[in-house]
Amino acid sequence: MSKFWKGVVLGAIAGGAISLFDRETRKNVIDYCQKTTGKVTYYAKHPQEAANQLKESTRKIRRTIEDVSEEVSFIAEKIDELKETTPKVSDFVKETKDAFLEDSYDVDIDQSQRR
Repeated sequence: MSKFWKGVVLGAIAGGAISLFDRETRKNVIDYCQKTTGKVTYYAKHPQEAANQLKESTRKIRRTIEDVSEEVSFIAEKIDELKETTPKVSDFVKETKDAFLEDSYDVDIDQSQRR
């Protein structure tokens, strides 16, 4: 091991030891270690349950990925529909506007001729 890595390891150990001077940190570390030890012991005695939980977690993750994929596909499809629809709507609005303007112009001419 190089001097650098020895220094890193020793620095980490020293830093960890110094942080344990704080009572709250020490309590949290002890609680965490006890919980972890309990879980490791439980799963060592019940390996099939650990395997079942892993399978279930994998199944949930896979299903979530499939759901997200379906939603992304749906959104992409809707975006494509909007790309197609927007020019049609724009043309329709322009045609409607032009029709109203022509009607308005015709009404103005008719009124001015009546006078």
